[in-house]
Amino acid sequence: MRSSITKALTLGLITTLVAACANIGRPDGGPYDETPPVMLGSTPAPGATGVHSKRVKIEFDEYINIENASEKIVVSPPQQRQPVIEAVGKHININFEDTLRDSTTYTIDFSDAIVDNNEANPLENFVFTFSTGDVIDTMEVSGAVLNAENLEPVKGMLVGLYSDLADSAFTTKKMERIGRTDSRGRFCIKGIKPGQYRIYALNDNDQNYMFSQKSENLAFLDSVIIPSSFPDVRYDTTWVDTVTIDTIIKVDYTHFVPDDIVLKAFQEDYKTQTLLKNDRADKRKFTLYFNTHADSLPQIEGLNFDTTDAFIIEPSAKNDTISYWLRDSLIYNVDTLRLAVTYTTTDSLARPVKVTDTINTVTKKTFERKSRRRDKDEEEQVIPSLSVNLESLTATFDGYKDITAVFEHPLASYDREAMHIMIKADSTYDEIPFNFLPDTSHVRTYLWVANWEAGREYKLTVDSGTIRSIYGLTNKRIDRSFKIRAIEEYGMIVFNIKGLDGQPAYAELLNKNDSPIRKVTVEDGEAVFNYLPAGEYYARLCIDTNNNGEWDTGNYEEKRQAEEVFYYNAIIDLKAMWTIEQDWDLHAIPADKQKPLDITKQKPEVRKKKTRTRTYQGN
Repeated sequence: MRSSITKALTLGLITTLVAACANIGRPDGGPYDETPPVMLGSTPAPGATGVHSKRVKIEFDEYINIENASEKIVVSPPQQRQPVIEAVGKHININFEDTLRDSTTYTIDFSDAIVDNNEANPLENFVFTFSTGDVIDTMEVSGAVLNAENLEPVKGMLVGLYSDLADSAFTTKKMERIGRTDSRGRFCIKGIKPGQYRIYALNDNDQNYMFSQKSENLAFLDSVIIPSSFPDVRYDTTWVDTVTIDTIIKVDYTHFVPDDIVLKAFQEDYKTQTLLKNDRADKRKFTLYFNTHADSLPQIEGLNFDTTDAFIIEPSAKNDTISYWLRDSLIYNVDTLRLAVTYTTTDSLARPVKVTDTINTVTKKTFERKSRRRDKDEEEQVIPSLSVNLESLTATFDGYKDITAVFEHPLASYDREAMHIMIKADSTYDEIPFNFLPDTSHVRTYLWVANWEAGREYKLTVDSGTIRSIYGLTNKRIDRSFKIRAIEEYGMIVFNIKGLDGQPAYAELLNKNDSPIRKVTVEDGEAVFNYLPAGEYYARLCIDTNNNGEWDTGNYEEKRQAEEVFYYNAIIDLKAMWTIEQDWDLHAIPADKQKPLDITKQKPEVRKKKTRTRTYQGN
């Protein structure tokens, strides 16, 4: 034991001294090393066959380091126990922990992980290959992995091949050949035997090289791929400087295909619905919070009160937060309400089942109310009113919008005749027709809907006591003046969509943060955006397969891809009074080249050049 420790310490000391010697500075003003390391030789030789040793040693012309080995180095076929790969002086030593497989091509793809010790100049795209059999398998396939929802390149995702074409292989067997995506989402899998394969991408959380957890992001191609190659020619350019071409060189090479695979990654809708908590900050309302969305509302049974017509339900858009407004004071004045909440979840086999949770919902104001009771008679009594949020109604209003009012509580009644919308005509105001309508998606939201005239001034008035909540509170008087934007302040964008093939779709305009600011349904191959302020816009389109107006993820077991998304490849600079009409062929540009770089968050990584300062000393 003592001998082993001594050897380890000695090796560590030697390594440290070697590294220190390799980093000795050059004289001030001397030339800088900008040349990457060069491989001088290896054991076994590159491309060797009949290899049985589990050790590989690669020699370089200078001292080297390995950067971000776990992120950049990919060993294929995948290993149960990862090889030990280390840089020692001018060598890289690789020790395989797993037993080498018979008649198998091994590739160790270093990407740009190998750098020289002085200036960290990378050796780009370095791959070491050997075979335990008689031949080296040389086929390659390449492509990109994108986020299915927003076409962002996905970095660090595992991509693998199966010669077993059964759908179950991805969930029961390890990948046979693998690669990993870089910062551009690009991947390349090398050392492939001729044949037919299925290809998958996986965010392999448990590192078992198969899709085994619903939380793992995945991607799959519907079709089988057949790797092949052919001789090809490319032209490389050398430059005198950044603007002057030196030489154009014709290069013969082997072109491996397919090299344009696009995999679109998604996470399945896998979460099992669970009731997280309940809240009753206002005694007249309790709220249930679930961990994920649901297709239907839970069933509520009152254990110490009658739930028949007891409340007005206010669900969130995804039914994951649900408020219940209690109508009856005999119920909401009870400090603790006991409920049985029945909702749908899944069992261990992912089958839908009903579960019932029994909860107590306690008003938070119980103790606060008791502590204030003795001072209540001394306080000046203030008659409460029904508050209303009219934040959407700004002094300058967009003519394509409705006036939105969000009330403090659900409404019981209102007097339509006591509401007025008037348009200014010279020095007087004339009444115009309008509708006051409930928003079908939001219980406490109502809309004033009218035909607005651009550039005109309006006034909205609502008499006090006109609107009454279910708790008997009424509104204060509303008196708001506003002006509709002039038509000269707007522009319009029209997309003529090609490639839909009759499928339902919606289009969105995006800002520079890739966030949607306007959505329209595509009708008769057109996406029309009216009343747009001048500015810069981007656009994307979603094939809305189930016609629900939102993007839906995929499911591997059902062999259902996520709904397809396309990006318009350019920025649109809209000026006031302009109408921009654009043809948009959804399939004209490959998916991995559609999204403008300006709004792509996962930018390609570029090595930063070192700032080098020379110091000259006088005599």
